[in-house]
Amino acid sequence: MADGQIIVTGGSKGIGAAIASELDARRFPVVCLSRTGTSDVGQAIACDMTDEAAVRTAFARIAEQGTIVGLVNNAGVHIPGAIATLSVEEFNKTIALNTTAVMVAVREAYPHLKDNGGTIVNIGSFFDKLGVPDNLAYCASKAAVAAMTRCMAVEWARDRIRVTNVAPGYIETDLNRDYLARPKVRDWMKQRIPVGAPGSVADVARLVAAIICEKIDFLTGETIYVDGAQGMNH
Repeated sequence: MADGQIIVTGGSKGIGAAIASELDARRFPVVCLSRTGTSDVGQAIACDMTDEAAVRTAFARIAEQGTIVGLVNNAGVHIPGAIATLSVEEFNKTIALNTTAVMVAVREAYPHLKDNGGTIVNIGSFFDKLGVPDNLAYCASKAAVAAMTRCMAVEWARDRIRVTNVAPGYIETDLNRDYLARPKVRDWMKQRIPVGAPGSVADVARLVAAIICEKIDFLTGETIYVDGAQGMNH
């Protein structure tokens, strides 16, 4: 059994569920936060990550159960839209979950991590460094997560809190599997992604779990891209 609980936001499906399962397999007590309050492993708590009071209550409840040693900020939303017609409501909804909720979560986790150290992994995106049509809000939100990761790492280094940003590229999940299976999409990815295909949720989950398990003190503040080299391909 690992030495404390790991909180995974957005842990009910997709990448979050894979991360939770991988951590559970490595014998971490996992607590998954999601709107639905469901999870295949560990403990599940219903929590809207854009509700500041609900997040504070959830973290306090988890801390009452035992030591918190890590946080994975995975909850997110992707709302595409052309810049010329993008509404403030759509933009703010993206920022609220992808960016502001990350700030609130790490702030609430900090008091529980500062005495004994710990690991925070933020899930970003390789879109943080790309200019992607119809994705202004999403790209901006994930670029902010990378910047926030650097600030957290520097400010909390003396508290022995490691903070890393894991930035996936195209990852096959239950939500996009049919789309990625389309011949036109599959052919495009084969040409565009150097490894020839999208990644799997297991690729991201194993990396996140390794970062948490290995406790590499000198690894902090960095963005690690898991994109099959697509983001550097020209």
